[in-house]
Amino acid sequence: MLFLTLLSLITAAFAASPLAGVNIAGFDFGVDITGTANLASAMGPLVTLGGSDGAAQMSHFAKDDNLNLFRLPVSWQFLINSLTLTGGAGNGTGNGTRSNSAAGTLDATNSNKYDQLVKACLATGAHCIIDVHNYARFENKIIGQGGPTNAEFANLWSQLAAKYKNETNVVFGIMNEPHNIPDMKIWAATVQEAVTAIREAGATTQMILLPGNDFTGAQTFVSNGSFGNLSTVHNPDGSNTSLIFDVHKYLDSDGSGQALECSSNNIQDTFMPLSMVLVANKREAILSETGGGNSASCLTDLCNTLTFINANTDAYMGYVGWAAGGFSPTTYNLTMTPLGSAGNFTDQPIVKQCLVGTRMGGGIASKKRTIRRSL
Repeated sequence: MLFLTLLSLITAAFAASPLAGVNIAGFDFGVDITGTANLASAMGPLVTLGGSDGAAQMSHFAKDDNLNLFRLPVSWQFLINSLTLTGGAGNGTGNGTRSNSAAGTLDATNSNKYDQLVKACLATGAHCIIDVHNYARFENKIIGQGGPTNAEFANLWSQLAAKYKNETNVVFGIMNEPHNIPDMKIWAATVQEAVTAIREAGATTQMILLPGNDFTGAQTFVSNGSFGNLSTVHNPDGSNTSLIFDVHKYLDSDGSGQALECSSNNIQDTFMPLSMVLVANKREAILSETGGGNSASCLTDLCNTLTFINANTDAYMGYVGWAAGGFSPTTYNLTMTPLGSAGNFTDQPIVKQCLVGTRMGGGIASKKRTIRRSL
């Protein structure tokens, strides 16, 4: 077998992805991988809503760390308030009965709560990803394949796009981590309807993130047909402008993103081969979830991974670490929540050395290196 080798000389200390930042979690709390949501567990990461100070966290990350991308997970159910509650919209009190329908308009109370977080993000000057965190499901039924119709999903995105069509820094994250999708061709058609709805609502230039199967895992994004099927998704004018592939990759032994320790940087088996496909097809991806514990193994592996991502800007637009916001700064294994309080934050080591350090010439993996990319 003949292998052609492209030798790329990369000065990692001076290379940086255009976008980098942190997930600010909270509005997604209570959602499981079946797309079922317990709205009583949703906790907006804002002091004004009784949660953590996500606004101050984002301000710190932007001003002190020069990070410029925040992902804001929220459930579909929260946005439309699929619980009818006597105590108020989506506040988890009173006697609730669950609606079986994903249809409907954005709930004024809940969407305004979420909008507070979006506005706090935009105030930092960063790009802000609206992430519907439902795993391609609503109440354990797959969108377009036995669950909500494509039209219902497109309706959700049409409303969100109309609300934020004038915000050039808003990024539309179509769906968090689809998995066990029976037919990827049908899923691509679902994504296409959402993209068309966003563009036709007036959001004609903002980035849209296209998610694949297997929890949109970077390692299988090509082999499972995600890349090929999602490559058929286009803007209404037929272009691919601002349509970015959305990939995730955790570095623990089973890739689940739960363990404190990491086992690999996954450059050779995941990020390098994916970069080859992206560049060959003139497409780009964002690594919108990655992370690891504040452990020696993860400080080494994640810093090496993000050095590679930062160095290969022709393939990767950036990355978003998981996670800060409503997570405890001390007890959550993958915490990126800074210690301290507004005006006096201290970054977690994984943030300081990897998310920030690999862009600023610091951190474990910031030395000059030669990376051999095989074609």
